[in-house]
Amino acid sequence: MNKEEIKQFMPHREPMLLIEEATIDETGAAHAKYTIKEDEFFTRGHFPGNPIVPGVILCEIMAQSCAILVKDEIPGHITLYAGLNEVRFKNSVRPGDTCEVTARIDERKGQLFFCTAKLEVNGKLCCKGKPIFSLVPIENGK
Repeated sequence: MNKEEIKQFMPHREPMLLIEEATIDETGAAHAKYTIKEDEFFTRGHFPGNPIVPGVILCEIMAQSCAILVKDEIPGHITLYAGLNEVRFKNSVRPGDTCEVTARIDERKGQLFFCTAKLEVNGKLCCKGKPIFSLVPIENGK
């Protein structure tokens, strides 16, 4: 899927749509990519002269990659964090880096999804964790 195809079901939009391409493999894992641009809002002040992608953004990239796995259920819903466990940051991510995420759903309980995700740049682990997200119905078009 390219970015325009992803927009067909993901509720996120720029500057918070943090997936540019994605696939789901035969094992059910999502593989998503996002290249960090020089002018991202989150690197301009973090830190001037030494831009580093904030950890919370890395977690968001992983969470959006997890949501790809339930793409057919997203229309009419928004995806909201319900938790984030066992997060570890191993290496910095900078403008120009392409984040490559592998994500899986470990368990589902109703509209709650318990996932595992890792984010790598050039094969080097930068972040890993266990996002939990929920599909929440959009009420009255809001």
